[in-house]
Amino acid sequence: MRRREFIVGLGGVATAWPLSAQAQGPNRLRRIGAMMTHAENTTESQARKTVFEQALSELGWKSGRTIAIDYRWSVGDLERARAATAELLGLNPDLILASATTAARAAQAATRTIPIVFIAVSEPVRQGIVTSLARPGGNITGFTNLESTFGEKLVELLKEIAPAVNRAGFIFNPNTAPNAPLFARSAEAASPRMQVKIDTMSVSTPTEIENAIVKVASEPGGGLVFPPDTYTASHSNLIVELATRHSLPAIYSLKYFATDGGLAFYGIDVVEQYRRAAGYVDRIMKGEKPADLPVQNPTKYELVINLKAAHAIGLTVAPTLIARADEVIE
Repeated sequence: MRRREFIVGLGGVATAWPLSAQAQGPNRLRRIGAMMTHAENTTESQARKTVFEQALSELGWKSGRTIAIDYRWSVGDLERARAATAELLGLNPDLILASATTAARAAQAATRTIPIVFIAVSEPVRQGIVTSLARPGGNITGFTNLESTFGEKLVELLKEIAPAVNRAGFIFNPNTAPNAPLFARSAEAASPRMQVKIDTMSVSTPTEIENAIVKVASEPGGGLVFPPDTYTASHSNLIVELATRHSLPAIYSLKYFATDGGLAFYGIDVVEQYRRAAGYVDRIMKGEKPADLPVQNPTKYELVINLKAAHAIGLTVAPTLIARADEVIE
């Protein structure tokens, strides 16, 4: 049930900037290359695709008539993102839509001329993807994910949901989530106040994910934190299953972890960012440059608690926290 919303503020290199829509004629079929994090058949992928295409249609872009979208799925790891970028550039797109950090970095490394709109990228300035949020520069702009300072917030919420937690394993792949150590560092700075020891755990294979979770479960008081990371996101089913099996409280920064059986989510509405991204695609197709379109921060953060998952690991969530949640799954 919805509770409330609270508002808060590589392939070959292309060689020519696409001409504006006016210069190329209003009836020319425009082409978008879309790099999507997850497999095509997931509920999350279909929700993102549907929202993006509906928003474009509302802006006058009709699939197959005025616009064609070439999707590449499961680009959560760097090797696949590079291969997908090369494939899409071979189709001569007018614009690339890049979901999350791995895809954005792969696309930017491949072309400095074709416009790129990214979605759900944490700290793009720190990563060197854009010069500044207000004036991104170059051929890329988009929408950000959680800042690394939210590492503290994730642990704070985990502790509130499961007060017995005194150790939190931050699990991520540093190749696909280069900013994730900063999330852990944010939590470490606040660990004396929260009385939670932070353990940074790097993973790059499913076996390493399992080993990390087993290690956290080996002593009492363990909990799990998953900062934004396309690699761990692509193994969400495995992670949720292991957390449940070992009765570990876990908080995730992607919503579908919670809707698919995980304990809690805190973060942004990524699907809504696809709707907002369509507006930037429209403006760029009509002649504006990415360099002149400011990178936009999230406008909404959500807390989702899965009571069924809590019951499965023997956890009772405080009524006051349930009342604060934006969505409760029962």
